[in-house]
Amino acid sequence: MREDVENLDIRDVTANWVNAAVLARQIDDRIKALADLSHTPLFFGRLDYLHAPGADQAEGAEGERFYIGRRHVHDAEGDPMVIDWRAPVSQPFYRASTKDPLDVALRRRFGYTAGDLTAYEDEHLSDPAEAATTSKLLQQEIERPRVGPMRDIVATIQPEQDEIVRSGLSGSVCVQGGPGTGKTAVGLHRVAYLLYAHRERLARTGTLVIGPNRSFLHYIEQVLPALGELEVKQATVDDLVAHVEIRGTDDAAAAVIKGDARMAEVLRRAVRAHVTLPTEPVVVVRGSRRWRVPAYELEAIVRELLDRDIRYGAAREALPQRIAHAVLVQMERSGEAPDDRVQDAVARNTAVKAAVKAIWPPVDPAKLVLRLLTDADFLAVHADGVLDEDERKEILWARPVRSTKTAKWSAADAVLIDEATDLVQRTHSLGHVVLDEAQDLSPMQYRAVGRRCTTGSATVLGDLAQGTTPWATRSWDEALAHLGKGDAVIEELTAGFRVPADVITYASRLLPHIAPGLTPVASVRENPGFFEVRTTATDAAVIDACAELLRNEGSIGLIAADARVPALTEALAAAGIGHLGPGEETTPDTRLTLVPASLAKGLEYDYVVLDEPQAVVDGEPDERTGLRRLYVALTRAVSGLIVTHTAPLPSQLG
Repeated sequence: MREDVENLDIRDVTANWVNAAVLARQIDDRIKALADLSHTPLFFGRLDYLHAPGADQAEGAEGERFYIGRRHVHDAEGDPMVIDWRAPVSQPFYRASTKDPLDVALRRRFGYTAGDLTAYEDEHLSDPAEAATTSKLLQQEIERPRVGPMRDIVATIQPEQDEIVRSGLSGSVCVQGGPGTGKTAVGLHRVAYLLYAHRERLARTGTLVIGPNRSFLHYIEQVLPALGELEVKQATVDDLVAHVEIRGTDDAAAAVIKGDARMAEVLRRAVRAHVTLPTEPVVVVRGSRRWRVPAYELEAIVRELLDRDIRYGAAREALPQRIAHAVLVQMERSGEAPDDRVQDAVARNTAVKAAVKAIWPPVDPAKLVLRLLTDADFLAVHADGVLDEDERKEILWARPVRSTKTAKWSAADAVLIDEATDLVQRTHSLGHVVLDEAQDLSPMQYRAVGRRCTTGSATVLGDLAQGTTPWATRSWDEALAHLGKGDAVIEELTAGFRVPADVITYASRLLPHIAPGLTPVASVRENPGFFEVRTTATDAAVIDACAELLRNEGSIGLIAADARVPALTEALAAAGIGHLGPGEETTPDTRLTLVPASLAKGLEYDYVVLDEPQAVVDGEPDERTGLRRLYVALTRAVSGLIVTHTAPLPSQLG
């Protein structure tokens, strides 16, 4: 298939060099999408139907056989050899069961090692004598060692996950899922499914995956290309609102207030305050005639624009045309017959432009936010009844700033500037947005993301128990309201596929203290995994644990409180153990990653050493946030976890 595309001759089918360039790029993208993955087979399953899909079963139509794979594969004649996992005919591979076989006689799963077929497993779903059993190949695939970036889960998608993946484009979905329930994979595969089912529409409107940090995005970046989807953009929230350079930080109290949804009203008031009701008429001179629009008529035009509550910039562009229309009405009454060209000329008249500048001056969003943060009187006027005096003092900058370029903006300030920018000019909306690790966003950050999908839909992924910011989400209903997707369906995943049973049971001791209402994750892993808590006298035991786990196959993560990372870096170097940082890809020679606890969210390793749990808790501004950070760190392991500590463990771990 790739060679067919490479051999296409487009010389006689393009009208000009622009068409040729566009077609050449599309061909190049198609070749990339058809790249072979050396360790990934083209198919992983087979379905034997009792009857041909779509045929009238009463006619006794003979069944068909389909091989299910990551993408569609056809032979030289164009006949399908492998069916894309997203096609309707593939759906029973994930949904069929002995209770509801969906007309499937046989489901076969294939096992592979390094791309070679090594095993297969059959389920005779329509045979009454067949007992429901757990697939060993499925378990082996779930527990396969992880080296390198995140991989797709098309061979292991579960029925409850498939239901979310295949939900329609028009509706938004929120997925609450504990550690190891596959919520990130579900979100990425949902994007792949939507691109398959609505390719033309999403090609026009665009798709975006938003992650918590660059390390996380690097970890997941290969999943969609492996499924043949190359056009999905990835970004962090900070990337979306990057109107200014971030060089400063806020303390927790200021960040919470700046992230509060009430700031949207403060900004709205501040933007609209730039409008001044006219007190003087506008006199337009054209040739020998003078046309006068009185102040009361101008005021009526301005009030009508304000009442419509449209974007500040759009109203400012409409104002000169409204004034010009008022002049044209007078012209027509005097017997003239002006056309659109005359109206445009009047709108560009010097007197009209001067009036517009005085009534509806341009607004620079960054300058507006800077004034709010540095001018106590300006903030007091526009935050009256919204923020109290203590809250206003908390967000005011202590020192004056010369300009927006010299200001030390924080990440929360950038979100405020993004809100102000949208008040002036509408933000472009995409067709679908996936928001991962959403529980850590502030209300204002939710609004920033929501602006990117006002006319599209969203998939929101997160775990309330893993919220590790002072402004972390308290409920999904509240978060979805800020996002502008209050009608989204909330789904909960509680079956754990990644974290071993002993590990998730231990970590779940923290749930009553960090998220009392959540259902604990129930591990479906047959392998209980390796789990040990070691009380040690010296820090050397941490390095010994890393060396011990490196004897196993797979990736190793050493997770520690951020403040302890420099000391552990030196200790690993002294022991001659090479290591990487989060986001760097592991290799067969270097499989250990030293992970600050603040960056562990969303990552996973075959084996994890967790250093000093109490230090992880103490590294956060309050105990609840610290315990949530610890919950994240405890649940990054796929096959085994060693907890080492010299200081006492947090009492909440029992």
